[in-house]
Amino acid sequence: MIEMLKTLGKSVREYKKSAIITPFLVTLEVIMEVIIPLLMANLIDKGIYAGEMDQILKIGVALILSSVLSLAFGILSGITASKASAGFAKNLRKDLYYKIQNFSFTNIDKFSTSSIVTRLTTDVSNVQMAFQMLTRIVVRTPLMLMFSLVMSFTINAKLSLIFLGLIPVVGITLYIIISKAHPIFERVFKKYDILNNVVEENTSGIRVVKSYLLEESEKKKFGNISNEIYIDFSKAQKLMSLTNPVMQFAMYSAIILISWLGAKIIVTTNMVELEVGQLTSLITYGIRLLTSLMMLTMLLVMSTMARNSAERIYEILIEEPDLKNPKKPVKEINDGTIEFNNVSFSYIGNKKKECLKNINIKIKSGETVGIIGGIGSGKSTLVNLIPRLYDATEGTVKVGGKDVKKYDIEALRNKVSVVLQKNVLFSGTIKDNLRWGDKNATDEEMIQVCKLAQADEFIQEFPDKYDTYIEQGGTNVSGGQRQRLCIARALLKKPKILILDDSTSAVDTKTDSLIRKAFKESIPNTTKIIIAQRISSVQDADKIIVLDNGTVNGIGTHEELLKTNEIYREVYESQVKGGDNDENA
Repeated sequence: MIEMLKTLGKSVREYKKSAIITPFLVTLEVIMEVIIPLLMANLIDKGIYAGEMDQILKIGVALILSSVLSLAFGILSGITASKASAGFAKNLRKDLYYKIQNFSFTNIDKFSTSSIVTRLTTDVSNVQMAFQMLTRIVVRTPLMLMFSLVMSFTINAKLSLIFLGLIPVVGITLYIIISKAHPIFERVFKKYDILNNVVEENTSGIRVVKSYLLEESEKKKFGNISNEIYIDFSKAQKLMSLTNPVMQFAMYSAIILISWLGAKIIVTTNMVELEVGQLTSLITYGIRLLTSLMMLTMLLVMSTMARNSAERIYEILIEEPDLKNPKKPVKEINDGTIEFNNVSFSYIGNKKKECLKNINIKIKSGETVGIIGGIGSGKSTLVNLIPRLYDATEGTVKVGGKDVKKYDIEALRNKVSVVLQKNVLFSGTIKDNLRWGDKNATDEEMIQVCKLAQADEFIQEFPDKYDTYIEQGGTNVSGGQRQRLCIARALLKKPKILILDDSTSAVDTKTDSLIRKAFKESIPNTTKIIIAQRISSVQDADKIIVLDNGTVNGIGTHEELLKTNEIYREVYESQVKGGDNDENA
């Protein structure tokens, strides 16, 4: 717990001054509030009952001054607390986001995207609220509780024992309730992750949902998880709601008892042991105690939720990226040669569940290499090891003659462009998206790479051309257009190695052929790795690698593999036959 608070506390940074001033202002506010009932007692006993006008005026001025100061300190503490908590949340989100940017795919897979989103939004908001309460209510509540008790005892110790006896009763009740509510809140936040995942899947795949008429099924799925959250929250809230009636009953009973006993003392002692003003002050301090305990209940409810959120945020902040730079990283990459030496890989680090097994491949700089294989054969996993999106479990992956683990990760990825299987465009103009490849790229350079990727033609048809706005995820362009824009973006990096992971599957064979021709003529020194399902996309490659169940089943040219590799020949024949059938149709 202490380590977690220290870690989260680092995000306060430049707002530390406001966070420190707030408790000081709250303390002054409480002191002024505690003085007011005492002044009221004196006003009644020494002014009104005694008929002393001078005392009435003197104490009245003191009352007004105390009230004004209490109000001023309260306003100032609210301002500083808001500034500190909002700044803390801003820094915390920034720290989380920056931390996530350094995560490897393995780290992200560990938490899941939906869970990370929940932690950056709902969890940070919960911690922000708790932090604001920490700087104000956590200071105010115990101080008001303590000062009210002290002042009560100075007025009448015997009657004040009634208040003192309530504290352990209330404390035990709160502890029992909180201990039962905490595990429910833990469960709720995990279900929030699932809910976010359902929403994310539905919105990103809304076209598929509608095309298969599965709207009702998706509504049911959302409704089920939403209902589970409702049930758990209801249980937690029912438990937490018990705190208010218990404390109100205890405190109001105490006030009634004090009023009755106090009135009896006033009458029997003729106001010698207790005066009317003092009894009024005792009742006021009792109400202050009640208010403090009520605030303590709210604080405990929020702290229970915030604790779960803080733990989830802490998990992200202490997570160490699987991929790190070496102490003295190499920043220059000689060429685009690639070597896989006895490489094996498992996503979960289990040798019995390896996706790649004993891979040995050598690729010369400038070569065009095709990779063919069925679903789950390890094609994407293989190429992901080249830019260190993952690290090999066993063996060595070399680029430019050096182990990829010796390179500076940024330098390596700058020279290895990957167009992933899932093409992603971001909200912004076409130029904005292209400049992900090179933020300083000129218009001429962007046009050039778009021509190579066969994207310039359709871009010129848009009214705003390269200033055309792309919706989030590229939903306002076709799949083939999206793929070509992603290829152009990758080319803008001027890479020494270009990897296309099934990145032309949505374009027609003619466009696919033009893209490959442009690559051959315009970037002959760049090593090109093309993963494809169509034989036509790789048959002109210098060599083709056939993967099967995580192992290399064959390596050779198109003609060689047709003669020697059964898997390749079956794929080729099925596609040629399918093509003939299509033509005859």
